[in-house]
Amino acid sequence: MQSTLTEGFQSTDDAGRRREAFLFRVLDTDAPLSPSGRFALADVEVVRLGRGGARAVRREQENSTRVLSIEVADRWMSGQHARLSRVMRRWVLEDAGSKNGVRLNGNQVSRAELADGDVFELGRTFFVFRAEQPALHATERDVESDRLAAGPPGLVTLQPALAESLAQLMRVARSSVTVALAGESGTGKEVLARAIHALSGRAGPFVAVNCGALPDELVESELFGHRKGAFSGAAEDRPGLVRSAHGGTLFLDEVGDLPLAAQPALLRVLQEKQVVPVGATSPVPVDLRVVSATHRDLVALCRRGAFRDDLRARLSGFQLALPRLVERREDLGLLVALLLQRVAGPRAPSAQLTLPAARALFSWSWPLNVRELEKALEAAAVLAGSRPIDLEHLPEAMRGGPAPSEKPSPPKPVAAAAEDEALKARLEAMLTTHGGNVSAVARAMGKARMQIQRWMARFGLDPKDFKRP
Repeated sequence: MQSTLTEGFQSTDDAGRRREAFLFRVLDTDAPLSPSGRFALADVEVVRLGRGGARAVRREQENSTRVLSIEVADRWMSGQHARLSRVMRRWVLEDAGSKNGVRLNGNQVSRAELADGDVFELGRTFFVFRAEQPALHATERDVESDRLAAGPPGLVTLQPALAESLAQLMRVARSSVTVALAGESGTGKEVLARAIHALSGRAGPFVAVNCGALPDELVESELFGHRKGAFSGAAEDRPGLVRSAHGGTLFLDEVGDLPLAAQPALLRVLQEKQVVPVGATSPVPVDLRVVSATHRDLVALCRRGAFRDDLRARLSGFQLALPRLVERREDLGLLVALLLQRVAGPRAPSAQLTLPAARALFSWSWPLNVRELEKALEAAAVLAGSRPIDLEHLPEAMRGGPAPSEKPSPPKPVAAAAEDEALKARLEAMLTTHGGNVSAVARAMGKARMQIQRWMARFGLDPKDFKRP
């Protein structure tokens, strides 16, 4: 059995790890820069949602019923707008007699059972429900995003599963351990790499290298440098990108695209902390921290002989797979606030969104992830000017979205094969990190164990292949 019910409406997975339901207050369209909130539901039977003079959260005992009251400063909400009730192992959303009604996944409802990832609207505030996430310490269960620990961009999330991984990453960042980031394009791998460098305390520079953009015939000289006269056109000594990162951090983006011929030299850098420039006869010491990233399946590349297994092992001191944006809708408001401040500048504090525009943001599948969200908001802010961002200001493809009767889960992407490849890469990276422990992978990815097993069957993966010796 995947999970069992315990006291307080928590569940435990096969490894005995507690999991619980969460409610997220994600976005206020009239004040998109206002904080998001996370609320644990394990210790309550009823959640009351309504308008208040300011944001407020109370946990109370009414007779034998444990109640969570959440008040929102949304003038479009009623004083008693909606309630969530625990019915057996399910949560049910009900309209509490509001003036403006309740919308669940874009549809007007009076009562409906909630499923994981559901989005509902009260007034002009959007909420996301998550059925099972890792249980948190009591002090972290009710939190506003503006009270999360400040740090470099990319390290803030309300999603419990991702928060756990990022907390581990922050501890690792202060060491010299190599870090391998997996995830689709636009999920923020370079942002995290820069955060690792900022937290490392290393005095040297952050040097980013796109391994896929290096010409095959020049890759070794570009990475490792060359001596004057080493080849035609080598008119002077060049240190190369690796030595340019001396004392700092070398970020190898799309490392899966690194030509096989250049991989032994990179392995030497990681093993011996030294580099041999093209045309040189003796190695040069180098002190650097290496962070790598890829959307490709390195395990599969190693099996095909296109990537060295010993190099993959050296790069993979700590591994983290970044989820797609569509898998972290509870962070959408947090990201919208951050990106609006970046792209709208001084106009950001007065920015607003219309309800149709916000619904489009929640229903879109974001195939290009956070990078696509940033570009969409950048253009929309310019087109809207001093007016609220409306549906017409968003990219044309986003204006249709799923039909109102559909749940706002991602539509099947055009590039399904590419997404499958990225998902398989994430899954294999997580299986490698956790030594084939399926329950641990499910917790880290915020998914049910059964879903991980389905993916393994789909991609022909056997957890035994990832067991540590």
